[in-house]
Amino acid sequence: MLLIPCPNCGPRDETEFHYGGQAHVPYPENPNELSDTEWSRYLFYRENPKGIFAERWVHSTGCRQWFNMLRDTVSYDIKAVYPMGAKRPDRSPDGAPETGTASTGPDSTTTGSAAPSTSATSILSTTAPEGATK
Repeated sequence: MLLIPCPNCGPRDETEFHYGGQAHVPYPENPNELSDTEWSRYLFYRENPKGIFAERWVHSTGCRQWFNMLRDTVSYDIKAVYPMGAKRPDRSPDGAPETGTASTGPDSTTTGSAAPSTSATSILSTTAPEGATK
């Protein structure tokens, strides 16, 4: 079980929290102008890196506040916790460079500067890592 450090309440058991998906996904500036394909890519297509990943979490049974967290998806080590709207930290607290591919764009609570990429090649070229299971 994970011990998640809530920025408001301190360390708590993971059962008190709910995962909110990838952090720093910018909301499209003009969502009404997106095609159905572009809108579906904004809603459903997210990164799935092996390594450091920026995530959104809410302390649902405590302070009910949202926050961002950098977590290693391989080891489950929590590298950093920071408030919504704050820029993603450049380095993990232990000083090691980050290896993940999470976006460094604006937080999803703010208006982004561009709509999500609709390049078909970026979606088709993504393959699962060797040994990955469903």
